Amino acid sequence: MVENQKVIEIENILRKKNYTITCAESCTGGLIASKITEISGSSDIFRGSIVTYCNEIKEQELGVSKDTMIKYGVVSIEVVSQMLDGVLKKFDATYAIAVSGVAGPKGGTKEKPVGTVVIGIKNCFGFCQIEKFQFNGNRKTVQESAVDRALTMIFEKLQNLD
Repeated sequence: MVENQKVIEIENILRKKNYTITCAESCTGGLIASKITEISGSSDIFRGSIVTYCNEIKEQELGVSKDTMIKYGVVSIEVVSQMLDGVLKKFDATYAIAVSGVAGPKGGTKEKPVGTVVIGIKNCFGFCQIEKFQFNGNRKTVQESAVDRALTMIFEKLQNLD
């Protein structure tokens, strides 16, 4: 898992820039939000989060298109992109993290085996980075790996701000 120091640094950068962050999580079930809110004082940078575990909630709460989910699958760059757009708008945040994947042990397919996770970060200024990963291990390990990677992605982006 991500060490608290990295999360503290993320929060300090956001605070210094007067930026906020939000999350839309599926396979991680709120673990990213939990890591962020473990740090005292996170309420000044963390706007809120939504766990959109089922497809209907992705559509209803984040505006993810049913057609997109059918065409590309829920674990896809296209769905995560729409999750990012929806959560940025819903929580009026500067930055967003979105995650969708197959944590297992069930649910994998030949095209998207267990451990397949799509992670995206986006900001309200137009930056967007979405990547597909293949993590190994049991359900908990896949979830922890996804959380670690998502927070590393946002950390690396924030470190490169001017």
